[in-house]
Amino acid sequence: MFKNNKSYNFNNNFDVVNVLIVDDSRADIRLIMEILKDSEANLMIDVVYDGKEALRFLKKEDKYKNQKKPDLILLDINIPKKNGIEVLQEIKENKDLRRIPVIVLTVSEAYQDIFKSYDLGANCYIIKPVDLEQFISVVKSIKDFWFGIVKFSNNFKA
Repeated sequence: MFKNNKSYNFNNNFDVVNVLIVDDSRADIRLIMEILKDSEANLMIDVVYDGKEALRFLKKEDKYKNQKKPDLILLDINIPKKNGIEVLQEIKENKDLRRIPVIVLTVSEAYQDIFKSYDLGANCYIIKPVDLEQFISVVKSIKDFWFGIVKFSNNFKA
């Protein structure tokens, strides 16, 4: 099972891409991790299960003081303690975090969640399919685009 403050490193052939998954569904996390581990990118994946923990991680508070800033965040909207919209807002208002791409990956089809996410600076909003094969396809598409094509700002010195 995936634990808080646990990092998973897949593939040591390339520069490390740090990914933070913020989701309270252990089943979704397990499936996402299975798909991402087949990536050619060298992924270091951290997992947190609620909004408050996500912000503690991103601000390097307490047990997270030595964590690397993620290059990409997969963020669910429907998470406990602080919802994903609130987390996204704090990320995009923080000058040290706002350049981190955030993929909202959620079951919410509510228009207000979609509009608010984009208004706050989400890089994309993806509705989690209920169908397993479609979910796998969506995560593979994320993997192929974000870890096959995209260059992350954290890999460059300003």
